Amino acid sequence: MPSHAQLAAQLLRDAATFFQSLGEQNPPLKEQMEENAAVFQQVADLVEHDPNGELPD
Repeated sequence: MPSHAQLAAQLLRDAATFFQSLGEQNPPLKEQMEENAAVFQQVADLVEHDPNGELPD
C-alpha cells in the first residue's frame, strides 16, 4: 500500500501529464501548460524524495 506521500506524488504526476496533454491539444496554451506540468513534476519529486522537507525562504 502506498504512503500518503507516494499517493500525493502520483497525483501530482498525473496532473502534470494532464497539463502536457492539454497543451498539446491547445497550441495557444502550450507554453503555459508546459510550465504548469514542470512545476507539478518538481513538486512531485520533492514530496516523494523528502516528504517532510521545507522550502527555503
